[in-house]
Amino acid sequence: MKIIISPAKSLDFESKVPTSLHTQPCFLEQSEKLHKKLKTLSKNELSELMKISDDLAALNYDRNQTWQTPFTTENAKQAIYAFTGAVFQGIDVNSLDEKKLPILQENLRILSGLYGILNPLDLIQPYRLEMGTKLKVGSTENLYKFWDDSVAKALNDELEDGELLINLASSEYFKVLPAKVLKVTMITPVFKDFKNGQYKIVMTYAKMARGLMVRYIIDNNVKTIEELKGFNINKYRFSEEMSSGNDLIFTR
Repeated sequence: MKIIISPAKSLDFESKVPTSLHTQPCFLEQSEKLHKKLKTLSKNELSELMKISDDLAALNYDRNQTWQTPFTTENAKQAIYAFTGAVFQGIDVNSLDEKKLPILQENLRILSGLYGILNPLDLIQPYRLEMGTKLKVGSTENLYKFWDDSVAKALNDELEDGELLINLASSEYFKVLPAKVLKVTMITPVFKDFKNGQYKIVMTYAKMARGLMVRYIIDNNVKTIEELKGFNINKYRFSEEMSSGNDLIFTR
């Protein structure tokens, strides 16, 4: 089973990492091409391109100027420990038994605008580049065109026939994986809360639930759709009635 998630904009490069295990991103050469373009952009250009505040533009301008390869444990950090958004809070890797890190490394993949696709223990340096950013690089007009189907092909190379692909990524990031290119069945869990008389996706809660499901899969060595339906954390329950096709709906 492979699980895909989105990255987070919030990062932690200060806290110590409890493991020395680390790997290198598989698309680092492409990342360098993107970085070469990013490094030329002024603070004002970053602010306009990414629609961010002046302070964030200044922060990421500085990041772009100092980003450099090769990545080592001295100048970079493992992705699963660096991202700190709601999904990653749900995963809570710091409470994971270190013996289960290889399982996490085997099963989880993090989509990224700058790095394409990451293993949890891949080293990264601080950045901000959302997949939907209209960054022109060479003849490509945006990141979807830049990555084309290379991320999907890399994922395919890892997937065995009949293996499940669990989509816990946002639509912005999943778009980098054209369905026609993927060779296996993709299952998309959706989390809905009852609010104002109806079930709806509350994004803050849904992001946390995605992370909790990743942790559930790793902790319980989930291999099948039926086992996936057993997810019942934070009062979420599988809804047979609301689910359809490969979309598994969990409600509370």
